[in-house]
Amino acid sequence: MLIEETYRHRGMRHAMVKEIRSQGIKDTSVLKAMGDVPRHHFFDSAFLEHAYQNKAFGIGEGQTISQPYTVAYQTQLLRMTPNARVLEIGTGSGYQAAILAAMGGLVYSIEYNKILHKRAKQSLAGLPLANIHLYCGDGSEGLPRFAPYDRIIVTAGAPQVPEKLISQLQDGGTLVIPVGDADTQCMLRITKVNKEKIIEESFDMFRFVPLLGKSGWQNLG
Repeated sequence: MLIEETYRHRGMRHAMVKEIRSQGIKDTSVLKAMGDVPRHHFFDSAFLEHAYQNKAFGIGEGQTISQPYTVAYQTQLLRMTPNARVLEIGTGSGYQAAILAAMGGLVYSIEYNKILHKRAKQSLAGLPLANIHLYCGDGSEGLPRFAPYDRIIVTAGAPQVPEKLISQLQDGGTLVIPVGDADTQCMLRITKVNKEKIIEESFDMFRFVPLLGKSGWQNLG
C-alpha cells in the first residue's frame, strides 16, 4: 500500500535532491529519478521523518537503506541507459530497484534475506513500476537464468569481485561494486569490453553491510 504523498513529502524530496546535487551528483537522469520516487514509501510510518535525511537507516535484519547520496553515487557510476537489463544484488528495502526502474531499466533484483525479500515485494507492489522482478537467493552468485545483463549493481560490501558476476555481464556492460574489508570498501566500476578485456576503475570509500553467500563473506545468519 502506497503511503500518502503530501506537499511536505515533495518539499523534503526536493531538498534531498538539492543536497545530493551539491555533493557532486551531476547525472540529470539520476537526480530526476530520485526526485520522482517516494523514499518515504520504503519506511515504516513511525519513521517517516527520517525518510529524506541524507543518511542510512536501519530496515531490520541487520540491514540498512543506503543514504540517498550513496544510492545516487552508485547509480551515476552505473551509466544507466533506457531499457538496460539490470541485475541488482541486494534488494534490501527495494528503493534502489525503484530508482533503476524509474530510469527505464528492466530490473532483476535478488535478496539473500527472505524477510527483507517479502517486505520489498510488498513495498514495490504499491508503486506504478512494472519493470521490476524480485528473487530470493544467493546474489553473490548472480542470477544466471536471465543473463547476460547490461548493468550489474551490488549494494553490499564484497571481499573481492565475484567472477560469476563478470561472466553474467554483457560485452560492453558495467558492474558497480564496493570491495574491501568488513569496515570500509572502495567503490569499483568494472567495464567488460569483451571476454578478454576488463577495465577496472576505483572511486571513493564507503561502508556497506557485508555481501553474504558463496562468493561473498561467510553466511553469518
